[in-house]
Amino acid sequence: MAADAHAPTASEYIVHHLQHLQNIKQNSIIDFSVVNLDSVVVSFICGAIGLFVLWLAARKATSGVPGRFQAAVEMLVEMVDNQAKANIHSAESRKFIAPLALTVFVWIFLMNAMDLLPVDLLPLLWQTAQGDSHAYLRVVPTADLSTTLGLSTGVLLLCFYYSVKIKGAGGWAHELVTAPFGTSKNPVFALILGVINLLMQIIEYVAKTVSHGMRLFGNMYAGELVFCLIALMGGAAAMSLSGVLLPVGHIIAGSIWAIFHILIITLQAFIFMMLTLIYLGQAHEAH
Repeated sequence: MAADAHAPTASEYIVHHLQHLQNIKQNSIIDFSVVNLDSVVVSFICGAIGLFVLWLAARKATSGVPGRFQAAVEMLVEMVDNQAKANIHSAESRKFIAPLALTVFVWIFLMNAMDLLPVDLLPLLWQTAQGDSHAYLRVVPTADLSTTLGLSTGVLLLCFYYSVKIKGAGGWAHELVTAPFGTSKNPVFALILGVINLLMQIIEYVAKTVSHGMRLFGNMYAGELVFCLIALMGGAAAMSLSGVLLPVGHIIAGSIWAIFHILIITLQAFIFMMLTLIYLGQAHEAH
């Protein structure tokens, strides 16, 4: 009876699963002193696994008939390279951007794939290791807005870099105050249009960066929440026919959603990679 009295409610269970392991307690919505340690560690591990897999493929590559592993990696590399060629017309820039796009796709795919692990597995292992049944741990870095906005901000900085590299500092500065509405020979109108153009450019950059990160975060956060809701079905058995059937529904629903989620995690990684290529391609083009 005592155990039942202290059992978490459905809302408490979900709220607990959505809390991060942090260096300090977060006291405001925006606090840059807070670090979500679980997102950082899992992201690093996924990145290391991705690099190891690609390194292993390169190490075992042969000029003869490729094996299944080599063929799969070659198909992936060719797909990314084709997309890079379609969006980045500078062969010099593609030497960096194409490998970057491949890294982005593999890294985000692996981080997304953490959602396919049983929702209670790693948190329970962490709680056991800590000896604290209330210890927090989230294992899907891309369901953390800090991670996705950090990635999109990195893309933004690269856009700035290539804008200056391709167009020159003066050329990019001129573009910021003349696009999209152009300019005028009249000094007064030129000043007004320059201010309006600059504001529009700032809004465009901010909107692209925020939407780039929010799209990935929103999809993965929703997927994680659905897995939590499905997990609750497994613990809701009661002495009734409907209650007894809930664990069966838990297994069926969890399996169906996991299979469907494979498509989601792959698609979201592809979309993030494609938007990265598109934004970097736009940085190469003049208005």
